[in-house]
Amino acid sequence: MRNNNKTLVALSLATLSFGTAASASAATLDEVKERGELHCGVNVGLAGFSSSDEDGTWQGLDVETCRAVSSAIFGDPDKVAFTPLTAKERFTALQSGEIDVLSRNTTWTATRDNSLGLNFTATTFYDGQGFMVDKELGIESLDDLNGASICIQSGTTHELNLADYFPSRNIDIKTVTFDTPDQTAQGFASGRCDVLTSDTSQLSALRLQLPEPDSVEILTELISKEPLGPVVRQGDDQWFDIVKWTIFAMVNAEEMGVNSDNVDEMKQDPPNPGVARLLGVDGTYGEQLGLGNDWAYNIISQVGNYGEVFADTVGENSPLGISRGMNALWNEGGILYAPPVR
Repeated sequence: MRNNNKTLVALSLATLSFGTAASASAATLDEVKERGELHCGVNVGLAGFSSSDEDGTWQGLDVETCRAVSSAIFGDPDKVAFTPLTAKERFTALQSGEIDVLSRNTTWTATRDNSLGLNFTATTFYDGQGFMVDKELGIESLDDLNGASICIQSGTTHELNLADYFPSRNIDIKTVTFDTPDQTAQGFASGRCDVLTSDTSQLSALRLQLPEPDSVEILTELISKEPLGPVVRQGDDQWFDIVKWTIFAMVNAEEMGVNSDNVDEMKQDPPNPGVARLLGVDGTYGEQLGLGNDWAYNIISQVGNYGEVFADTVGENSPLGISRGMNALWNEGGILYAPPVR
């Protein structure tokens, strides 16, 4: 009899635990729906990734990621409130619940993923730390930087990367730190340092802010891997899946040839089962996320596939003109890859 009681208690605790977990897993989605808008943390201003124009409209690759999540939830990409955050502020804002998702050119690392109570969802931009120099200095490689002063933004992985790379090669450098990317660029332009370091994507954006962009160059050598992507709080698997599969839907759409121009035609007459599943014609993949089955259709029709967003924000249709490189699809020479909707 005692064994049966123990079994009943164990079953009751397991049921209670499951119920609590199930309730917690839906918390963020429920809060966002009740609020009527998504709260998204972005960079205070980084061309191509997140910046606001004179009308206060936010734009960029990270911005479009949040607009895509809004489309998946509301069927409307504009139900987003953007919060500009510095590198030092970003994780606290997410941990405290001030924002629902951080989409701010943030590098995925072990410490950030494992010790801050946060989860990285998926990589939206594969990058690496590079260096921008004045052409007149005649610097051809990182070996030429011995004795150089380097402008760097505080609170970033770049500081650790410098500490890992240069001392082990007996290259002596001096760092000059700033709080924001704009301040870092201004410090470089005013001559406070010889070199500006950051992710190469950020260097491409900061280069446009300099008085004479053509007078500088970005060295080809990289010293790190910088996978950038959105971050959410731990403990909410459903929300984690929604943000993650929003990105996967955009990547899969590009691979399948589905874009904002042909998505209606594709939904009306899917060319293959994969497209039918992606666009909600077949299966209940949206319901599995707690969304409508047209979640991916809404993303693609209202925001676009990954290739469209890349081209318009940082790629060939943008002032940055960054080539796809590693961010090309896996079957087109890059490493971009998404699990299938199946």
